[in-house]
Amino acid sequence: MLQNDDIRFISSSIKIPIPPKSPTFTSHFTNATKTVTQLIDSFKTHSNEFTRSVFGKPSLMCSTTLSLIKPFRKRSSPILCSASLSLSESTQSQGTRQNEERVLISEVLVRNKEGEELERKDLEAEALQALKACRPNSALTVSEVQDDVHRIINSGYFCSCMPVAVDTRDGIRLVFQVEPNQEFQGLVCEGANVLPAKYLEDSFRDGYGKVINLRRLDEAISSINGWYMERGLFAMVSDVEILSGGVLKLNVSEAEVNNMSIRFLDRKTGEPTIGKTKPETLLRQITTKKGQVYSMLQGKRDVETVLTMGIMEDVSIIPQPADTGKVDLVMNVVERPSGGFSAGGGISTAITSGPLRGLIGSFAYSHRNVFGRNQKLNISLERGQIDSIFRINYTDPWIQGDDKRTSGTIMIQNSRTPGTIVHSNEDGDSNLTIGRMTGGIELSRPIRPKWSGTAGLVFQHAGVRDDKGAPIIKDCYRRPLTASGNNHDETLLAKFETVYTGSGDQGSSMFVLNLEQGLPLLSEWLSFTRVNARARKGFEIGPAHLHLSLFGGHVVGNFSPFEAFAIGGTNSVRGYEEGAVGSGRSYVVGSGEISFPMLGPVEGVLFSDYGTDLGTGPTVPGDPAGARLKPGSGYGYGFGIRVDSPLGPLRLEYAFNDKKYQRFHFGVGHRN
Repeated sequence: MLQNDDIRFISSSIKIPIPPKSPTFTSHFTNATKTVTQLIDSFKTHSNEFTRSVFGKPSLMCSTTLSLIKPFRKRSSPILCSASLSLSESTQSQGTRQNEERVLISEVLVRNKEGEELERKDLEAEALQALKACRPNSALTVSEVQDDVHRIINSGYFCSCMPVAVDTRDGIRLVFQVEPNQEFQGLVCEGANVLPAKYLEDSFRDGYGKVINLRRLDEAISSINGWYMERGLFAMVSDVEILSGGVLKLNVSEAEVNNMSIRFLDRKTGEPTIGKTKPETLLRQITTKKGQVYSMLQGKRDVETVLTMGIMEDVSIIPQPADTGKVDLVMNVVERPSGGFSAGGGISTAITSGPLRGLIGSFAYSHRNVFGRNQKLNISLERGQIDSIFRINYTDPWIQGDDKRTSGTIMIQNSRTPGTIVHSNEDGDSNLTIGRMTGGIELSRPIRPKWSGTAGLVFQHAGVRDDKGAPIIKDCYRRPLTASGNNHDETLLAKFETVYTGSGDQGSSMFVLNLEQGLPLLSEWLSFTRVNARARKGFEIGPAHLHLSLFGGHVVGNFSPFEAFAIGGTNSVRGYEEGAVGSGRSYVVGSGEISFPMLGPVEGVLFSDYGTDLGTGPTVPGDPAGARLKPGSGYGYGFGIRVDSPLGPLRLEYAFNDKKYQRFHFGVGHRN
């Protein structure tokens, strides 16, 4: 086959027909889609008008002359008495067609417009094959001849067709004088800025050197329009013209974004109002940029992105016509209340004894749109039987002037947590508490799709107190409770973390790698390196789901004994109390779960866990695990149910451990 070396592409601006502005717009994305559809429909109408003018040749298809040549003798015939017949697009009534007189046709021929035989017999065959009513020795009406003229044109190979009736000795000869289309020799495309050149070239390559068939040309144009529609792009072929020499000229109309603006709507009335959010705070979240071809799919993603900011109740993007074939985008937004107080409750898995069994209450104030820049302030207090946490967080989810979407957080926290996880048994130390005062700053940013990174600098002042609130440095076994020997340990930590998340569902893949480095800028500050990793993977097995998880970590250097890795409990090895398996410098915990649907929101679960300190328990300062005769490794297995709730999954599990003990576990939310 001949190669299509004559195809060339030219980019230029094309004026796009766009419907007039609508006086009102709803705040739903579906209505935006309807507006886009109407605009696309206007493109189609515009394109069809051009197609009819180029492909259809209305002056040839819809009005043609039936000439009657009488070289032999004069005959009295109704068809001979008509010098011309007008062929109209309007459909004649059935009664009129039935009343038409018929004329006997002895011969039917296809010739060129000069009345000579066609050079290409294949085109003659195509024209004859298109005929339905006009056959030799058949009685025809004018309407039937008209219909066959249309059929020849609709075959796609001819740009004109003129029926001519010739009176001969043998009867009336009907000759269809046709003009074939030119052979396709090249392609010129204007305005296709985003359409791949190879795709356009491949769409027309098979027709190179062949007579242009308007049907196949229409299929190629539909394919190009389909390429745009599949990608949600606001564009289509708007004009097609056959130039001299067999060159096709295509004009593609691509609607570029001209301008983007934000319109705030009142939550109650839906009328335009003044918003609290800075417009640039919203516009920087939008990936659609000025000058690019508008994409409905990209617009939908932009709507979802703005909604995830948490400060908008409703978001929609409305495309509106602009000058020179472009579109203006108006984002309608309804703001949520920006702040308020809240109260709630929860469960602390670290408390395994006492009348309240780890119940905690919480009170918080939050403002999610400080200064109208989506900056967030959270002040919260959580209080339980032993636990208490007072926390102040100030977060800027996108630092101004940064193009990498870096977020920054300033954090201050004062907490008191039970020391029973590492330093407790049935004989004593059951009321030890660990107090921590922490302050720091963290910076986070996306690294690549599904990956994010965090770096921070945190200062911690931590120590142990007894049940009367007095600071202590040794437990009941006379083992040290701090690494420095003072009432408290101080640490300046440099933190680094990278996170991979799959689809975001609990059953998807997840990987977290955390590194903490103690910086001994002062002699009494601790110096250590801690690495911690978590991985999870989910699999579908018919209606059931298999979840595998693996946790592990290691510490090198001088660290506080209460910071050792604790093994055992609801989020570790079930069947054991919190921290009852062991505590060490290193640890590994593996878990497998099979969940299956039972009834409505209720799922059944079968699970098995195993954890070990890898023999590093004695290397922890004071060897708290060895003093309390913790085994250092163990496993558990059991069953349970999970119920979806507004608070997250409610987990009730019954587990057996390798020491032949059984234990109930209750938790809220997914396992860590």
